Amino acid sequence: MSAGDPLILVVDDDADLRSLMTDFLRGNGLRVESAADATEMDALISAERPDLIVLDLMMPGEDGLSILRRLRKPGSPGIIMLSAMGEDTDRIIGLEVGADDYLAKPCNPRELLARIRAVLRRKSEEAAAATQGAVRRFGAWTLDIVQREVRRIGAAPAPLTDAEFRVLAAFLDRPQRVLSRDKLIEAGKGLDSDVFDRAIDVTISRLRKKLGPDDPIRTIRNEGYMFTLKVEGE
Repeated sequence: MSAGDPLILVVDDDADLRSLMTDFLRGNGLRVESAADATEMDALISAERPDLIVLDLMMPGEDGLSILRRLRKPGSPGIIMLSAMGEDTDRIIGLEVGADDYLAKPCNPRELLARIRAVLRRKSEEAAAATQGAVRRFGAWTLDIVQREVRRIGAAPAPLTDAEFRVLAAFLDRPQRVLSRDKLIEAGKGLDSDVFDRAIDVTISRLRKKLGPDDPIRTIRNEGYMFTLKVEGE
């Protein structure tokens, strides 16, 4: 490990579990710091910005969803939510608020490691794409990749949630092709399949509202969805 390696921050009030996760991840070559609550987390973030945060949902003081809402902004660290509850509703809310992934506790440490690597890889790919072209154009709309905003000509920009951004990016990468729900889940790159499947329709409905009149997303009966426009990047 070196100072240039990605930094993982584990935030969990369970000292034993926090220690177990930290030791396992360090044993697999990752740089890891840990915090018991939001206060310790903020102090660590102010000292050194982490690349990814493993964040417990239920904690005393400020809970995980509140932390997620205030941290989630363009260029923010990746966030994997952990919850002992494991309810589908909690998972969907976490993903819609902006978590990159969600695991139920107790989780297999090897699965957590795999999810961390997948999120880090995805973040790296997104950063590379942003440097190549910060704006993508399609018809009367533009997508600002850095700010994660979509704008129709003559209208104000509409910020996108993480889930909305990923789904729209998947369409822009595969324009004028039918994408099944399975393809959209795959494009989500690591999200819990069952949960994301149930959230797809909601996410696309919200995207359509933000795109406004004549949105280019079409439902293809019994097959999935199609983005009907050609896409340009700059």
